[in-house]
Amino acid sequence: MRLCDVDIAPYSTILLDRDGTINVQLLGDYVKCPEEFEFIPGAVDAIVAMNKAGKKVYIITNQRGVGKGLMTEQDLAAVHDYMLNSLRQAGGHIDGIYYSTAVDSSDPRRKPQTGMWQQLLREHPEVKPEQTLMIGDGDVDEAFAHNASIIFAKIDSLWK
Repeated sequence: MRLCDVDIAPYSTILLDRDGTINVQLLGDYVKCPEEFEFIPGAVDAIVAMNKAGKKVYIITNQRGVGKGLMTEQDLAAVHDYMLNSLRQAGGHIDGIYYSTAVDSSDPRRKPQTGMWQQLLREHPEVKPEQTLMIGDGDVDEAFAHNASIIFAKIDSLWK
C-alpha cells in the first residue's frame, strides 16, 4: 500500500513517519542534508490531499543520526525546511514535526515509546486519540501506534 492509498476519511489527525513513508529511506544511512532528501512518488500529493480534506498532519520521526553525531540538529532543520518548503510550493503543509535524536531505544521520546505523542497531546489538546491515525512503514511505527492506543496503517517503504 502507498501513502495515497490510505483511507484517511474517518480521522481528524494524521501522524506520519518520515523516512520510508514521506521520503526515500537511505539503506544503511541517514538523510543528512537537503540534497539527500527525495520524496516518495505520490507522497506530496497525498499530504496535499490530507490538508485539503481538513486533516491535521504531524510528523513523528526517530532521527538517530543526530544522536550518533553523523549530523547536527541544524542539518536536520535544513532537511525539514527543504521538505516543508517543497510541500508549501505544492499547496500543502505539515502542522508540526516531532523528532527524537535518542540513540537508546528505551528513551521515552524514541518510537516505539510515546514521548513524542505525549508532547503533541500537551501542545495540541484538540487532538483526540480516537480520531488519530498513524501511518508508517516499519514495525517500530506499528508498535508506537499500539503503545499510543491509536489506529495504524502500514505502507510499503521505498529504499535507495
